[in-house]
Amino acid sequence: REALSSRLLCSVCLDVFTDPVTVPCGHNFCMKCITQTWDSSAGVRCPMCRRDFDQRPELSVNTGISKVADQLKKFTIKEISFCSTEQQDEAGDVLCDACPENKLTAVKSCLVCLTSYCETHLKPHHSFPGLKRHQLMDPVMNLEDRLRKKHDRPLELIFVNVGWTHFFKCCL
Repeated sequence: REALSSRLLCSVCLDVFTDPVTVPCGHNFCMKCITQTWDSSAGVRCPMCRRDFDQRPELSVNTGISKVADQLKKFTIKEISFCSTEQQDEAGDVLCDACPENKLTAVKSCLVCLTSYCETHLKPHHSFPGLKRHQLMDPVMNLEDRLRKKHDRPLELIFVNVGWTHFFKCCL
């Protein structure tokens, strides 16, 4: 089963597809990303598999992927009521999952990465285009466990009610 992240993320910008197109080898990219990639290189090749094309293929938007990507972009933190602050454990501060040692207090949890971050480790979410659209919220302990407990089913089936069947995970 292919993960949703590999279906809806452009491997060039690492963001949810915008005007997704499929190149002849079958890989998908944002129209703007693949166009800019080809404009800035001598040849025409797929950034994923490195297959060379004799000429620049004519590209048209893949409407199926576009519709699902648009749904994902519209998905907001408000729709995730199961992670409200009332559910936060009283046990203490949420710690940064990315700190290797001496874990600092987390300032945000990412619903895409399913990870809590301190101020330092949160910085990429504010600077990289692929991470800027991730849904951040106040820190929550055991986010992944909470998602499973609330929905009483495997994590990858949480969003079945909005049209996809795999949980959107960070691919970085």
